[in-house]
Amino acid sequence: MTSAIDSKKVMFEICRDPNREHGYQVVYFTELGEHDKEEGIGNAMRCEHVFDGFILHRQRQEAKQIIDQLLERLNSGEDLSQAEIEGQLRPYLS
Repeated sequence: MTSAIDSKKVMFEICRDPNREHGYQVVYFTELGEHDKEEGIGNAMRCEHVFDGFILHRQRQEAKQIIDQLLERLNSGEDLSQAEIEGQLRPYLS
């Protein structure tokens, strides 16, 4: 039987803001509070989509570390395909 924690997911999007030098960023939609929801969604809407998905809530900290590493690589000029990003995140995706 699946526990409530196992069924919780964090929705995220990795995107690129072409108007920023280090424009790759992530938005964790399901973690936005009322005070930052409009800004977070607005930022994502202005950006170019790179990758999105759902990470398992119970493994979100590990997944966020991987996402941070991916963002560092992207922002340093490395060209990562969606398949490469998915491969890195696969153990954490729901």
